[in-house]
Amino acid sequence: MKKITVVLLVLLLAAGFVFAGAQTEAAPAAAKTLKVGLLCIGDENDQGYSYNFIQGQKEATEKLAKDGINVEWVIKYNIGEDSTCTDANIEAAEEGCQIIFNNSYGFEPFMLEVAPKYPNVKFVSCTNCVSCVDKLDNTFNAFANIYEGRYVAGVVAGLKLNELISSGKITADKAIIGYVGAYSFAEVISGFTSYYLGAKSVCPSVTMMVSFVGSWSDATAESDAALSLADKGAVIISQHSDNTTPATAAQSKGIFHTGYNADMTGVAPAASLISTRIDWSVYFYEFIKAHVEGVTMAQDWCKGFSDGAVVVTTLNEKIAAPGTKAKMEETIEAIKAGKINVFDTSTFTVGGKVLTHAFALDTNGDFVADSQEAVFDGVYHESLFQSAPYFAEQIDGITWLNVAY
Repeated sequence: MKKITVVLLVLLLAAGFVFAGAQTEAAPAAAKTLKVGLLCIGDENDQGYSYNFIQGQKEATEKLAKDGINVEWVIKYNIGEDSTCTDANIEAAEEGCQIIFNNSYGFEPFMLEVAPKYPNVKFVSCTNCVSCVDKLDNTFNAFANIYEGRYVAGVVAGLKLNELISSGKITADKAIIGYVGAYSFAEVISGFTSYYLGAKSVCPSVTMMVSFVGSWSDATAESDAALSLADKGAVIISQHSDNTTPATAAQSKGIFHTGYNADMTGVAPAASLISTRIDWSVYFYEFIKAHVEGVTMAQDWCKGFSDGAVVVTTLNEKIAAPGTKAKMEETIEAIKAGKINVFDTSTFTVGGKVLTHAFALDTNGDFVADSQEAVFDGVYHESLFQSAPYFAEQIDGITWLNVAY
């Protein structure tokens, strides 16, 4: 009897284990949680550059949560492009962040001081170009084809210039755009050149003046530059700077504006036509998901309209020229299909000549390998050899009022 009892007990226990095992296999997997850092040069109050990153972070968090990935963010605001960036990266790593995103161009040198000390932490420098070619496996670069979005914003501006000309408010020779730029190097040059080419594609008489302020984020300097450009005859203002003050300055002068990083119609409804921005949620989502799943992420990432990484904000149809929305949508689809190449060399000249030869430059102005010729098939191929822009030509039709390196 004892033997039978023991055998029955063993069989029952075995069945229980099998049943329990089946229950375990059928149960949903527990959500994965990780800590991620985001270091910002500004904060949400700039309503521009850092605000755009914060929006991307929030959107990526929601999307990741639907995939069972919970992210605890460590966000540090108003970090300087100096040793405070070094300290912030160390603090984020010590707080347990597995990934640390640095959002400003000038953060990279300080990030790279810290990365070798934390080989198990992934450090990402957004908008820069050194991390993808260093000897570290845990450093990354990311940007987007924002020149595509700027070209479209330029088309919107050009159509508005045409309306001003046809209504008699300005003459064709007064179709002048003023552009507030941070620094006179490739990232900014690429942006305002693509914007100008977009405007020129619909308004052939357009010219542009650029004023550099020597800072990514100086609200007062950006406003002063925009006001000065208006006084010099600009009837539309655009920008590659972090704040909304160029938009409010344009409105105060009774002229128009196209923005960057965020919809600026809230602060300048009578002036702001449209903005373009990088949707950082696309990259944050891809990178964090790849990390959780153990997938190797490219050390240099760049996408555009086709992947949703570049977007435009809602067109302000109350002040946009008639037909703008349809033309804008047509242009975006043509860029996606490869029917429009933003830097088509037949559409601009440099010193009166068509550009036929140019080496790709990185954002520090250093030549890359000779084999990386940027001009071929009648196009300057921007962001092909690295994510960070390298177009640094001074094309005809654009006047630089100063420089700021």
